[in-house]
Amino acid sequence: MTSLLLVSAALLINQNNKILIAQRPEGKPMAGLWELPGGKIEPGETPEIALQRELQEELGIHVSLEDMKALTFTSFDCGKFHLLMPVFLIRQWQGTPSGKENQVLSYISPEELENFEMPPADIPLIPLIQSFMHSNNL
Repeated sequence: MTSLLLVSAALLINQNNKILIAQRPEGKPMAGLWELPGGKIEPGETPEIALQRELQEELGIHVSLEDMKALTFTSFDCGKFHLLMPVFLIRQWQGTPSGKENQVLSYISPEELENFEMPPADIPLIPLIQSFMHSNNL
């Protein structure tokens, strides 16, 4: 039986309608790939609480639970485990994002998502994010 890995991710969109993505640092699995910020959901955490914690740890920003809007999710067979990842839309946060775990950060347009090498589980999210942003004039 395959184990289930629960991860929570953020679609952080700034005032210029750019998406914040992070490059996985050396020493971590899939180093060099780009992804939406987030991380593992620990036992006893909701996806929102986990994301709030991860964004504070990884980016040094605070996001209130009221500013997280469930957007979509991905479910992906990674071989040794199955990844389930809810994605939350976040338009407001406190602080300036910076790579607290040596990850490189970049703000990009929805169209640019296709130009960044991402983990296989994230690739199906690209057209969903682009469609959402275009249909909402973002």
